[in-house]
Amino acid sequence: MDIKEAIGASAKFRALLDQVNLVAPVDSTVLLQGETGTGKEVIARAIHEAGPRCRNRFVALNCAAIPAALLENELFGSERGAFTGAVTQTIGRLEAADRGTLFLDEIGELPLELQPKLLRALQEKQFERLGGGRTVQVNVRVIAATNQDLRRMVHERKFRPDLYYRLNVYPITLPPLRERREDIPLLVEHFVELFARQQRKSIDTIPEEVMMALLLYDWPGNVRELQNVIERSVVMSTGRSLSIDTIRSLEPAGSQYVSGAPIPNVLKTGWPTLADAERAHISSILHETNGLVGGPHGAAAQLGIPRTTLIGKMQRLGISTSAGRDRSARARRGLMAASEADSSDSGKAATDRVRVIEMAGGL
Repeated sequence: MDIKEAIGASAKFRALLDQVNLVAPVDSTVLLQGETGTGKEVIARAIHEAGPRCRNRFVALNCAAIPAALLENELFGSERGAFTGAVTQTIGRLEAADRGTLFLDEIGELPLELQPKLLRALQEKQFERLGGGRTVQVNVRVIAATNQDLRRMVHERKFRPDLYYRLNVYPITLPPLRERREDIPLLVEHFVELFARQQRKSIDTIPEEVMMALLLYDWPGNVRELQNVIERSVVMSTGRSLSIDTIRSLEPAGSQYVSGAPIPNVLKTGWPTLADAERAHISSILHETNGLVGGPHGAAAQLGIPRTTLIGKMQRLGISTSAGRDRSARARRGLMAASEADSSDSGKAATDRVRVIEMAGGL
């Protein structure tokens, strides 16, 4: 399965990929549910690319981005003369996705008056263009996505129940980033590499105080917000270390720090570095796969990265496949020792340090 854009190795993320792999080969309609910024379009594309329609088009339509008066034309197309200004025939997104996949993002924003026509198109696999009388046959797979509670909208008569049941064939709920914090170090490293390359910069150090702030923040905007924060940090970085200025405004969950207060300096507390956390995490995955790197059940597939990328990381971090089990145990003991070394600290500061160590190591 080609899911290069999806980064993560937590239990919740692996469970999500298991669902993707399960539903991708069949032609069932999928309903993706989750908060904004959780990566619903990335997962939709992964389902398309892993399915039998991968050689055909993936057509996306954001139902919230187009005015209601224009949405019918955008979705179903129109005939010449259907309305003022319609000087040519227009092919809608539904017809453009024939034999491929139609991704309907923000489906909860679809106007009630258009829902019966979409329902008929999904059930009968046919529709008429706006202003036309000829029936158009289509063969599409539909993946819909929403950050709203469609079931509640049905009860409130804001969404048709028959369309809801037609879309809710195979529901997948994407976890928010705060529920898979152990993926944050991998995501941060990915985005730093991405934006540093785009901006032609060389950034090879992520300060521990930066990572601590990123781990403690609740991320209401999820992965999209994290991506934007990292891009801004890379822009502001003038050396080989990621700038700390951008993350000073991030308020930790259950904040014990007031907004604008300096980020605590953890460089002097004996914490494990980001490399230590990444080494422990990769070693743990290698332990689970018995040292297998490639293949569908190997560590690279579990981490969601190419095999060559994983080998490069292993060489950089000094990880060998034969030592996966021992290194994982040593790394975890090191993380535990680091938290015990801070046990003399009092109150919430010590609690938060242990919490960050656990999250950074994916324990």
